[in-house]
Amino acid sequence: MIHDLQVGFRHNTGANRPGIWIDTGIHAREWVTPPHPYICAFFFDIFLEIVTNPDGFHFTHTSNRMWRKTRKPNDGSICVGVDANRNWDAGFSGAGSSNNPCSETYRGPSAHSEPEVKAIVDFVKSHGNLKAFVSIHSYSQMLLYPYGYTRTPCKDQAELVRPKAVTDLKSLYGTNYKYGSIINVIYQASGGTIDWTYNQGIKYSYTFELRDTGRYGFMLPANQIIPTAEETWLALMAIMEHTKNNPY
Repeated sequence: MIHDLQVGFRHNTGANRPGIWIDTGIHAREWVTPPHPYICAFFFDIFLEIVTNPDGFHFTHTSNRMWRKTRKPNDGSICVGVDANRNWDAGFSGAGSSNNPCSETYRGPSAHSEPEVKAIVDFVKSHGNLKAFVSIHSYSQMLLYPYGYTRTPCKDQAELVRPKAVTDLKSLYGTNYKYGSIINVIYQASGGTIDWTYNQGIKYSYTFELRDTGRYGFMLPANQIIPTAEETWLALMAIMEHTKNNPY
């Protein structure tokens, strides 16, 4: 079962209003991501998945601060967990993921095998009217669009390549973000979240990699949480405005 926070208006039309999904914390050690989705819904229903990987997130507080994966046992292995951002049916089992259960990028036994992923897949399919999907990670200061599993440009690249969200983000504190497709800006990563959502027809599918660029990494100081959220909010607003004006 998935528990998300819906921000929007009650409606009884029998059809889902246009929606935007925002998730954080799919990689457990990325502590700076869950505080960020504070949002007012002006144009859409907003669905917030505050901690996508709750078992892993709890484990980072109790046992291993740098733990990344989920905590589900793997059959036939002493190693635990799956990289939930390699478990999606988008280039699943390709380069940038591992078949070794002990690897931090272990993809799992099959696409959507992990309950954290399957719950979101089921929600996206059942809703049927999501216009944007944003998955928030850290760190590296990047805003990325599909694809990660192939160098073939996504069909909407001419539109997605316009980086107003990055410009707006920088306007508050001067924080520089790199922008582009996952495979060209960071590395090849198969089985990723936004590649799957894009292939489901959600054109405005993005991944944020929040502050910083490596000085603190996953151990970002608490005094940077609010500034990071403030500047990220400006970028999210730019994405929502663009989605509103280009509902396709």
